[in-house]
Formats: sequence, structure tokens, C-alpha cells
Amino acid sequence: MADIVNKTAKDCGIVIEDGWPGYSLDLFSYPAHYAGDLECVYVPHGVIMDRTERLARNIMDDLGDHDIVVLCVLKGGYQFSADLVEGIKALSRNSNRTIPMRVHFIRLKSYLNDQSTEDLQIVGAEDLSFLSGKNVLIVEAIVDTGKTMKMLLKHVEAFGPKLIKVAGLLVKRAPHSVACLPDYVGFEIPNRFVVGYALDYNEYFRDLDHICVISESGKMKYKI
Repeated sequence: MADIVNKTAKDCGIVIEDGWPGYSLDLFSYPAHYAGDLECVYVPHGVIMDRTERLARNIMDDLGDHDIVVLCVLKGGYQFSADLVEGIKALSRNSNRTIPMRVHFIRLKSYLNDQSTEDLQIVGAEDLSFLSGKNVLIVEAIVDTGKTMKMLLKHVEAFGPKLIKVAGLLVKRAPHSVACLPDYVGFEIPNRFVVGYALDYNEYFRDLDHICVISESGKMKYKI
């Protein structure tokens, strides 16, 4: 039986309260082709990077000197995963501890427009037998209801890893959520649909550095 760790985070990350209006778009640079499509900047890119650096240090403290397999959840998790891995690499270069890493990519799809659906598609995870006996770090951009992460964990557990940890950049306070809190949390946010930093709305906004709230006109513009 795999030694699966209890999903209890050290903290809930930086908590953004329900009434937080975000920052004015006029205070930041963003692609002109998204003019009118955004309400506000919710988490600036610099704050994301600082928090990711802290999460990398927490992971080093917990897993240092142990080989791990980083399981990056695409597409939304690619930027967070790349920056988190880079942070761990920097710590490995400049401390007495190190984390040998391998990186594998899987893709999940469960959204249509701004709604999470019951139809979860997992691509690239059909055979994860190489995870048997390994320490696994799942890196996901956002945990919404938690149902997708719960299903993914069940799928990964079936391949017998030694240990599983989850790093989530964002955890949304969503209705009907299940108890599936990542071990490493960047930010806890209200139940608002956010884009940017590789998070998309029908494949748009991945080229936005900041995490922003999409406007209603933006939803209508890119709706399918």
C-alpha cells in the first residue's frame, strides 16, 4: 500500500477576502488586445513570483534530499510549475540540500466556458506505472470544487507511489467543494472566475502575466 500523505496544508496560503476589489487595470501593463475583457488585476505577477519562491522553500524543507517526480497538470499549471521548479532548482544550487527532480506532464480538461463539468478528461496519464514507489509532487494551477483533484489523486494512487504531495497556486472558496486541500497553497481566493498566468477562458488569456478577473463582456466575447 502506498504511503499517501494526509492532505492538510501547513497554511491556507495568502487569503484574499470576498470583498477584495482587486487593483485597477490602469496600474499595470497588460496586452492591449484584452482591453475591455478584464475587470481588475487580482494577483499581480510579482506577488505570484514571491509566493512561489516561498512555496519552493517549503517544499525544499519537506522533501529536500529525496528524489521526486513533478507531475505538472496542463494546460493551466505549466507556468506555475515552471516557476516552482525553477525556484527549487535555485535552492538546490545554493544550499546544502537538493531535490533531484523528474518532470512529467498530464492534461486535465473539465471546463466549458466558465463552468466546471462532470466530464473529466485525463490525457497522458493512461500509464503512470513509473510512479510506483516514487515521491510525487502534483502541481496544479487552481483547485476549484476539488472534485477534479480528488479524481486525479485516486488515479495516481492506483499506480502505487510512495508519497503524494500537491502544490496548488490557487484554492477557490467554491460552493459544494470537497475537502481536498493542497499541501502547499499559494492563495485562497473567492469564488470568482480568474484568468492569466496560464489560466484560460476557452484558451484565451494564457498570455497574461497577472491573475485577473474576467469581465462579463470578456466572457461573452470568447464564449463558445
